[in-house]
Amino acid sequence: MAQTFIVKGSVVNNPSDDNIGRAQFVRITATGATQTVTVKGSDSTVVGEVYLHAAGDTVIIEKAPEDLVTIADGHASAVGSPRS
Repeated sequence: MAQTFIVKGSVVNNPSDDNIGRAQFVRITATGATQTVTVKGSDSTVVGEVYLHAAGDTVIIEKAPEDLVTIADGHASAVGSPRS
């Protein structure tokens, strides 16, 4: 199924505690097998995690602008909804 979204920034390779340009929506793609995406608040507490099973798996997450994203082997970029 094709996804439609608006590209809002550059790709960040292997982000580590990165707010991805203070984006509210972030598209994340695993480039290695079995990756965990971690989202932390600005105080470094873990807000949540998402598990990606294989290289090529993709998820779009919603986060607060100050939240930080980490994925050891993947790409992340700011996106928006065509309805926003």
